[in-house]
Amino acid sequence: QDGDLKFPLESVKKLKELMDGNRHINPRMVVPMASYSPCQEKHLPEEFWPVCKREDAPMIFRRLSLAAEDDLCEICANAACAGCF
Repeated sequence: QDGDLKFPLESVKKLKELMDGNRHINPRMVVPMASYSPCQEKHLPEEFWPVCKREDAPMIFRRLSLAAEDDLCEICANAACAGCF
């Protein structure tokens, strides 16, 4: 979830894979994550297509990618779960 936008966990994981895989276009030139937008990726899940029309799309994608970095299991990442730690 990012603000009022909600996406399936599997789609967010796919987004993270796309963003991580395409960050290094040239070994000498690292694309900053804050300026990268996966909207041109042919494998971008369709749930994210409306986000691509927004001005703040790169930041939304960045926050979603960061959320997918947590090492928590999917059950513990669920807000309804309690007592995991």
